[in-house]
Parts: sequence; structure tokens; C-alpha cells
Amino acid sequence: MLSLFRCPVCGGALDREERRYVCPSGHGFDLAKEGYVNLLPANRMHSKTPGDDKEMAAARTRFLDGGWYGPLRDTLCQLIGGWPGEAPALLDAGCGEGYYTAALAGAAAAKGGRAAGIDLSKPSVKKAAKRCGGAEFAVASVYHLPVADRAVDLLVNCFSPLAAEEFGRVLRPGGLFLYVVPGPRHLWELKEALYDTLYENPEKEEAYPGFRYVDIVPVETVFTLPGPGEIRDLFHMTPYYWKTPKTGMARLEELDRLTVRAQFRCHVLERV
Repeated sequence: MLSLFRCPVCGGALDREERRYVCPSGHGFDLAKEGYVNLLPANRMHSKTPGDDKEMAAARTRFLDGGWYGPLRDTLCQLIGGWPGEAPALLDAGCGEGYYTAALAGAAAAKGGRAAGIDLSKPSVKKAAKRCGGAEFAVASVYHLPVADRAVDLLVNCFSPLAAEEFGRVLRPGGLFLYVVPGPRHLWELKEALYDTLYENPEKEEAYPGFRYVDIVPVETVFTLPGPGEIRDLFHMTPYYWKTPKTGMARLEELDRLTVRAQFRCHVLERV
């Protein structure tokens, strides 16, 4: 089966065999037992274990499986379903543990298409591949996508690093780029527990070369986390986990429930 992925060594087409991917030049990449492939060259690894670690991937899996971010997932699927083309090739760039990818793959399949996801974190990609057997998954960087030029119709980037030039390279003209960022008061109540001084996230519309804006779709939801475990999981999957003072973490540990507003902005851009 011809893969959406390309060889990270020579850029040649990859054919997916039963247990590995192989290109015409003979470069081969073994499939892990979970069903993903590692396409991250050693010279592009900036650490021994890049990306989110096993503990963070597990926290994100538990939290997202609780359905708290379901409205965002559903909105993304609606946007994919509304794309006028047929048989789309969809790429989730920064797929994490595959919560959104699984739903997006279903939306693409409903239009006769296929899906793939990449992430820098091997623990996350392992979970994604086990969650969503109908899509391809690879360990790779969004800054060096193992994908051919103009091979993708729909590209999703949800709370992951932005590589606009690389995304423009792999998207076909007329293809959509769905870029999800936090709204001004995303997780404000969590931040109130962690910090003494709070700042809203900026709202802005960037001009990305090669793209035109179609829309900015707001998504908001309020939910109550019923216990310390759910609160810790949310905290652990946010950037705040790495930059919160001990006093803020202590305040968070004292909470036994927390009502939170999640506020997203889905930027919809078309490749021109």
C-alpha cells in the first residue's frame, strides 16, 4: 500500500508492507508492534527522548478520554465534513495520543479519504496508533514532515508547534489548514489557582504567506472536574506544568473539584 509518508532519507515514496515501510532506494523502516513507524532521523533529535514523556501522554489520554474537550473535536470534524472536495488526504501534525486524530480519520473516511498523524513524542504516537488503527502514524517533527510536496488536502494543528512554511509545502492549493489555539481566557480558573497575576492570551490574525483566512471559529465549553485526579491530569497536559511555582502547585493540590472554562479558537486557512 502506497503511504502518505515519504522516506526521510531520500524523499522517495514509501510503500507500506506488512511489517515495514520501504522506498525505491531500499531505505527501510520497521513497523512497531503498535502499528506506527519512526521516521525521525537521529540527526534531527535534539534529545534522547524528544517530545512529551510517557507520564504526560498518559495524563492527556485520561483527560481527553473523559470527553471534556469533545466540543472542539466535534467542531473540527464538522469543518472537515464541510470541505467541498472528495477523498481527502488528512494530516494531523502534532497528533499527540490520537484523541482528535481518531475522530478526524473517521470524518475523512466518510468522504472516501485517508488520514495520518505525526508527533515528536514516541509514547504519544504509540497510544495514537493503538487508538486509531485506520490511520498511519509516525514519529516525526512538524518542522521536517516526511510528506511529499502538495500531498495533503487537510492539515490539522491542534495546540502544537506552528511550522507554517512546512505546512504550506505539503498542502495542495485549495487545501485547508485548521490551526487551533487557546482563546483569551482558556482555562482561566486553573490559572487563578496557580498564579497570583494573570494575563489573557492575545487574539490575533497572522498573515501566513501562501494562505488566506477563511474564518476563525470560536469553541467554548464549561465543565466541572470532579476530583483531584482529573485536575492533576489537566494540569499535567498544559505548559503550566513546567513553569508553575511551588506555591501555585500547592494551592492546586488542595482542590477537590474545579469548574473550568475551555476557550478555543480554530483558525481556518486555505492554501492558495
